[in-house]
Amino acid sequence: MDSATIKIFLVHGDPKRLRTAELSNWTGKGVAGPRSELDSIISREESLKSGIYFLTGNDPETGKSALYVGEADSVGKRLKDHLEKDFWNHVVFFTSKDENLTKAHFKFLEGRLIDQAKQVGRAKLINDKSSGSKLPESDREDMEIFLEKIHQLLPVLGVEVLVPQISKIEGESETQILYCEIKGINAKGQLTPNGFVIFAGSQAVINERPSTDKYPWASNLRQKLMDDGILITKSDFLLFKKAAEFSSPSAAAAVVKGGQANGLTSWKDKDGNTLKSLESK
Repeated sequence: MDSATIKIFLVHGDPKRLRTAELSNWTGKGVAGPRSELDSIISREESLKSGIYFLTGNDPETGKSALYVGEADSVGKRLKDHLEKDFWNHVVFFTSKDENLTKAHFKFLEGRLIDQAKQVGRAKLINDKSSGSKLPESDREDMEIFLEKIHQLLPVLGVEVLVPQISKIEGESETQILYCEIKGINAKGQLTPNGFVIFAGSQAVINERPSTDKYPWASNLRQKLMDDGILITKSDFLLFKKAAEFSSPSAAAAVVKGGQANGLTSWKDKDGNTLKSLESK
């Protein structure tokens, strides 16, 4: 993505409450806020326009992140209809500051965003079907630019469910790759903007450490990865069938080693330098 200057306005001075977001030299505008302030959100002039909106929260059955992507001629009116859904606690919507975008444009965006959310797989999609919309070639190119701006602003407004899960940082050299080894088990990964990623093909021990009886979070995390099909059992080790992203190097190392681990000393470069020593240089 291109570099950008973002203007955030905190309507009440609180970053968790109603706020708006704009990018320099962009005709779009984002509005975000908690469900508890829906009345204030839909009373804004922007909510009277056509737009694309995101409802985020947690699925009550699984506890996993949940997402609803929709479009509407009048965003505010449509948001009222979603009060019967109890999963969401936060809303973000985007409109255009001019009158050039129509329902067809936003239906096109809805289709693209739903497809992207499926591909990323960070959240359960409450609505996973969209008719989309066919647009002239020039309009499609304009909407791809609009889509890029949405992706720039969504994380700033507290929505990260569309941020791609990194399998490997493009352009990174072998010198940035880190290794974790224990009892002949080998894992490979990299630091990421969100924490740490373990690459597909890496291994983890089968047997967990006794410490998991007292501190079960590592065991719970391993079980979740197995439930999601990311970790699979081989004869004498666990295999990462897919890349997995973790909140920290320690969380990643704990999965590999089967219990609490210090990620700063567990992960090393090809020359045996620990992550701790590399970061201190």
